[in-house]
Amino acid sequence: MTLTAHITEGSNVEKSPMDTLIELVSKDMAAVEVLLKERSTSAVATIPDMSGYLISAGGKRLRPLITLAAAYAAGGEGSNPLHCLATAVEFIHTATLLHDDVVDESDLRRGKKAAKMVWGNSASILVGDFLFARAFTLMVETRSIRILDILSNASCVIAEGEVKQLAAIGRADLPISEYMEIVEAKTAALFEAAARAGALTVVTEGAESDGLAEYGRRLGRAFQLVDDALDYDGTTSVIGKSVGDDFREGKLTLPVLLARQNGDATERAFWDRAMDVSKQTEADLDIAIDYIRKADSVNATLNAARDEIASAKAALSVLPPSPYVDALSDIADFVVDRAF
Repeated sequence: MTLTAHITEGSNVEKSPMDTLIELVSKDMAAVEVLLKERSTSAVATIPDMSGYLISAGGKRLRPLITLAAAYAAGGEGSNPLHCLATAVEFIHTATLLHDDVVDESDLRRGKKAAKMVWGNSASILVGDFLFARAFTLMVETRSIRILDILSNASCVIAEGEVKQLAAIGRADLPISEYMEIVEAKTAALFEAAARAGALTVVTEGAESDGLAEYGRRLGRAFQLVDDALDYDGTTSVIGKSVGDDFREGKLTLPVLLARQNGDATERAFWDRAMDVSKQTEADLDIAIDYIRKADSVNATLNAARDEIASAKAALSVLPPSPYVDALSDIADFVVDRAF
């Protein structure tokens, strides 16, 4: 399923911010979809089968959309280098999903069986490696050393973030500042790189590329905060994975950290035990959700996400007014409000 806007002319149905953004860059996204299909081909059947399985599941394609919109917001037009860049961004994201599902032992991804459940862990890791390699080939085709530098550095930062998160598993006393460093690395880095690199297909380094990079960074932080909130107050159909997965994996996220911080001695003792997955019981997720609701930490997490969105939208002020800037601003609000 490709991300194409299906807007009926004259329809009374109000378009969502995602519909508007897709419509603005629809021709470019069509080119990206073609590249995603072409560049995931291989004589080794498992590679196109698995990559096609995940890519065809759709997803929001938010990162390549941000890449394209950033270029237009900076005054550019659709081009082959831009399409290669946006495709590389999506391949990097897809590769990290394949790897994450193995590390996290996730059974669902985008509402379907995770690829590892169909092809196994080893194949998922190796196909993820293939997609990373394809991404770097596409980066080279942009003929920009600076863009290659931005995305290769982001890839390193993402990997570091995943390792940091792995090292923090079960640490119920994880400082919130360390949690935000993980969010910055594992999620915000690619949003930031996508927006900055998109701008640099058009302009040189300066206020516009810096503003778009800050927009991407703040948007990525908000995106992850919302995902972390949804794990305790969402539905499987919305988040595309099982509710409570973060808890079962012992991941420390802001709703948990705030609930533990605001809880009494009994509640803190619960978190210290329950976030150790070897000591969890079947009843613990329901207790965790009760404590999180008592502390109102989902709302506190969403408010933190809204603060990030306010900063993201402010960062766009360096750009000249345009429908693309408006769409980027609107999509920022949509990131927080998409499931609540």
